[in-house]
Amino acid sequence: MKDKYQIVIVGAGTGGIMTAAQLLRKDKNLDIAIIDPSEVHVYQPAWTLVGGGAFNFEKTKRSTASVIPKGVIWIKDKVVSLEPETNSLSTEKSGEIAYDYLVLSPGLVYDLDGIEGLRDNLGKNGVCSNYTDPNYTWELIKNFKGGNAVFTQPITPIKCGGAPQKIAYLAADYFRKKKVKNTEVVFATPGSVIFGVKEFANTLMQVIYRYGIHFKPHYAPVKIDGEKKLVYFKSIAPEENQCVINEGNVLNEEFHGETEIVMPFDILHLAPPQMAPDFIRNSSLANAQKWLDVDILSLQHLRHKNVFGIGDVAALPTAKTGAAIRKQAPVVVENILTMIKENKLGHAIYEGYSSCPLVTGYGKMVLAEFKYDNVRDSDPFLSKFVDTTKEKWSMWMLKKYGLPYMYWNKMLKGKM
Repeated sequence: MKDKYQIVIVGAGTGGIMTAAQLLRKDKNLDIAIIDPSEVHVYQPAWTLVGGGAFNFEKTKRSTASVIPKGVIWIKDKVVSLEPETNSLSTEKSGEIAYDYLVLSPGLVYDLDGIEGLRDNLGKNGVCSNYTDPNYTWELIKNFKGGNAVFTQPITPIKCGGAPQKIAYLAADYFRKKKVKNTEVVFATPGSVIFGVKEFANTLMQVIYRYGIHFKPHYAPVKIDGEKKLVYFKSIAPEENQCVINEGNVLNEEFHGETEIVMPFDILHLAPPQMAPDFIRNSSLANAQKWLDVDILSLQHLRHKNVFGIGDVAALPTAKTGAAIRKQAPVVVENILTMIKENKLGHAIYEGYSSCPLVTGYGKMVLAEFKYDNVRDSDPFLSKFVDTTKEKWSMWMLKKYGLPYMYWNKMLKGKM
């Protein structure tokens, strides 16, 4: 194994594989290495459906070796530190590796200590997450006998911000179809609205009303007591929540002091708090919030011009999704190739596009597409045939069959 490469890519997830594949399609003579210790590559967008019993978990996994583009060197190792001043990085087993250009796409990590009691209860005591084990989520949903089914998310940025509410809709639909009695479904979020783009938020509020879901804005989860089946929230806007709690209180919530809300649960699904990996957080490449500090248009690092970021690790004011990466990868590719050939940054820009396939029930989905500043950015061709702000069976079919096919056969092969 060499100790220097023309282009080093950290991360063999969606961003890393797409970038490598597209680079080689443009220039097969590039010298590229990908660093990632994982033996398995997963298609995580399908885990919402797994958690709802509508997709086979095993079909979301393939070996990393099978998706590494031909011609790319795979260094099966873990990055422990970055030294951008010397154009190098350090790995756990392979020592120091140097580069001319660096693409950082390591994804993010779960902070299981970010909510008290999460680490000790996740995967048991009725506490589940599609982000970590969607099979356990499905086990809880299909065996649910009634009570409070609480779905929530943390105050940190998370990948696929719509995922915590998607599984709430699937659960509510399942409970209704199975006629599970005495059921209260709750969606509690630190945010103030159900979705940041108005056109889609209007539809989602109709879904909330249809299922009778208790929508709790300004609820930030801070503690889990798995044995007592209690989840503790901090009220972000207590003056607005006091009246909500007193309204019948079918959830048996308790208000402690001015900001603490305690809610009993029978199922608790949550997205764990999320953050950048330590080797990013502890490097000079991070911003004040400890995410990768890149220009939001060029995806070039703001201080180290031969470093680029893509995917969940990048400090970008848009949703962290695979759809976002699909638009980011060509920008990184063009800008790096222009730097190699002309010693200047290319003209490609990323406008913040992201997409959230919002599953609203079995056989129903809303395709939310948007860009920076929460501006709707629906595909003009698709919009000629389908109103993507409305629930559609065709969009469900896209989610269940079309997108997985596109991912494995097009995106990872650099064809789109």
